[in-house]
Amino acid sequence: MFISLKFEMGFGRLTRLIQLTKPRVVSLIVFTAAIGMFLSSPGPVPLTGFVYGLSGIWLVAGAAAIINCLVEQKIDSMMARTRARASVTGDINLLETILFCLVLGGVGLAMLYILVNPLTMWLTLGTFVGYAIIYTVILKPLTPQNIVIGGASGAMPPVLGWSAITGEIAPESLLLFLIIFAWTPPHFWSLALYRKDEYAKAGVPMLPVTHGHKYTQIQVLLYTIILVAVTLLPFAVGMSGLIYLAGAVVLNGFFLRYAIKICKFYSDALARATFRYSIFYLAGLFLFLLVDHYIQ
Repeated sequence: MFISLKFEMGFGRLTRLIQLTKPRVVSLIVFTAAIGMFLSSPGPVPLTGFVYGLSGIWLVAGAAAIINCLVEQKIDSMMARTRARASVTGDINLLETILFCLVLGGVGLAMLYILVNPLTMWLTLGTFVGYAIIYTVILKPLTPQNIVIGGASGAMPPVLGWSAITGEIAPESLLLFLIIFAWTPPHFWSLALYRKDEYAKAGVPMLPVTHGHKYTQIQVLLYTIILVAVTLLPFAVGMSGLIYLAGAVVLNGFFLRYAIKICKFYSDALARATFRYSIFYLAGLFLFLLVDHYIQ
C-alpha cells in the first residue's frame, strides 16, 4: 500500500511537470514541424529522421515552455487560464522543475545533434533562446509588439522539420515560416482582446492594453489581410497546386469574415471564437499543403 501510494504521488508530480510543457501548444508546434518534414521530400520521409527529429523538437519545445512558466509565475497567477499551473500553485518545487527542464532540453538537443544533424540542433537551440529568453524575458514585458517580433520563434518549426530531413534550409521552408509568422499576430491579439483586463492587471503591455480595443481590432484585420496574401505564395511559386489553393481560399474566407466582424461588431465571445478558429485554420492550411503535395 505504501509503495502504491508513493507511486501515485510520483506519477502525479510527473503529470504536473508535463503540464508545464504546455502539451496542447507543443502539439501544434510538432504538427507543423512534421508537415515541414513531409513537404521536404517528394517521396516517403525516412522513418529515423522523422521519429528522432520530431522527438528532439518536441523535447526542446517542452523545455522552452517550462522556462516560460517559471519566468511568468506572477503573470500566470493573475490570469484565469493559467492560475492553476503547478508553477503557480507550488505543487512542485523549483529545483525539480529546473532539473526536469534541463533533462528535456539536454536530451532533445543531444538527440538532434547525434541522431539527426547539427544544423537542426543549432536551429532548434536558436528557437529555444528566441522563445524562452528573447520573447519571454525581454520582449513580452517590454513592448506591445512582442507577438510580432517574438513570432519568429513560433514560426520556426516547419524550418526545423525541413532541415531534419534534408540537412538544409530551403526557400520553400521559409514560405512555411512566413505563413506562421503572419498568422501569429491575429491569433494572439484575438486572445488578448478578450483577456485585456487580465493582461492589464498582470502589467503585460499587450496591444489592447497599450493602444485600446479599436486599434487592436483594426490590426487583427490588417494582419489577416497580410496573412491571406502570404498563404497564396505557395501556389504562386509552384510549391503547391489547386487543391491547396482551393482549401486556402475557403479557410481565408472564414478568417477574413471573423476579422471583419471583430472590427464592426466586437464582443468577447466573437474574439474567443476567432482565436479558436485561428488554431483550426493553421492546422487546416498545413493539412491542405500536405494533401496537395502527395496528390501532385
